[in-house]
Amino acid sequence: MDKIPASAGGKPLRDKYIIFGSPVIEKPEIDDVVDSLTTGWLGTGPKVKRFEEAFKEYVQAKHAVAVNSCTAALHLALLVIDLSPDAEVITTPMTFTATAASIIHAGARPIFADVDRKSMNITTEFIEPVITENTKAIIPVHFAGRPCNMEKIMELSERYDLKIIEDAAHAIETVSQGKKIGSIGDLTCFSFYVTKNIVTGEGGMLTTNNEEYAEKIKVMALHGMTKDAWHRFTDQGFKHYQVICAGFKYNMTDIQAAIGYHQLNRIEQFASRRKKIWDYYNGAFKELPVITPTDTELTGDRHARHLYTLLLKIEDLKINRDQFMDALHKENIGTGVHYIALHLHPYYAARYNLKRGMFPNAEYISDRTVSIPLSAKLNDADVEDVVEAISRILNYYAK
Repeated sequence: MDKIPASAGGKPLRDKYIIFGSPVIEKPEIDDVVDSLTTGWLGTGPKVKRFEEAFKEYVQAKHAVAVNSCTAALHLALLVIDLSPDAEVITTPMTFTATAASIIHAGARPIFADVDRKSMNITTEFIEPVITENTKAIIPVHFAGRPCNMEKIMELSERYDLKIIEDAAHAIETVSQGKKIGSIGDLTCFSFYVTKNIVTGEGGMLTTNNEEYAEKIKVMALHGMTKDAWHRFTDQGFKHYQVICAGFKYNMTDIQAAIGYHQLNRIEQFASRRKKIWDYYNGAFKELPVITPTDTELTGDRHARHLYTLLLKIEDLKINRDQFMDALHKENIGTGVHYIALHLHPYYAARYNLKRGMFPNAEYISDRTVSIPLSAKLNDADVEDVVEAISRILNYYAK
């Protein structure tokens, strides 16, 4: 094997590109989508209801509402808790922009709390100092599928009378101290985007144990029409509806739900494959100038293993993180960055007067992190190629 990486003039390791986060799509969901196309029921219908029922059972929640994205779920969750105009919502800077943007769209102000460098999650150690009289909610993000310490966060919420909205975009399978994510906080938001552990193309789910929240969200998700509107085009005849609030077009379609339902049926199979890849990576990278991701630390926790995030020891390398990603691209291996800390993006920096140095742990991760392929679709040869490419790049560019 050529030890010179393609970025230094060597031959690319692979001819076929490994797309980062490519999903597994199999015959059951294809057949069910075709069934929807054949019957002509393309919008919100019985398959959405079936998916909601299966999902709430999986996460052990009393209610589940399927929507068209996790962003929609976050927005609805924030609206249903009825934030005041001066409200503040605490979250992490180590997340996708949708988490903070949803707070802004709900009329509140995002307040960032730094993360633990090892778990990459916010903790009560960083949350409590930024709580003010205007703080109304906390959005913990279960980064990469690794659970936050929800027992401590729930204790903090009770002490300060705060709502907890969990961003579980990475965390469908996640368990925190024996409790399934989706059944702990006041509301929990999931993603089925194309790179997620189960997919619907685009889509999300909101779970809660609060019946009033669930009913309100159902109305807000479909233009503010009364809940009968979800069933007005059935074979039982047309049903009139009433508009009771200025809602949104956030509903999931039966085509999306058909995919998600069958994906959910294989979720543990997918999880088992990702764990096998995760363990292989951990063994293969332990002698290289990288920090491998931590698993879980508390009894009863389960990591969903959505992302495998390497932290480059850039002090020991002749290249930075972006150059490393470019080198992998030239080997025909896709990567991702999760994330550039939000306070380093121009919009958040300018709007809230945020600067480098304010959240040092998030910045440390942000400068070094790279997500490598971790999908149930990868075969053993793909995984070996990822390891070989990373090894030869890091060895070649080591100081």
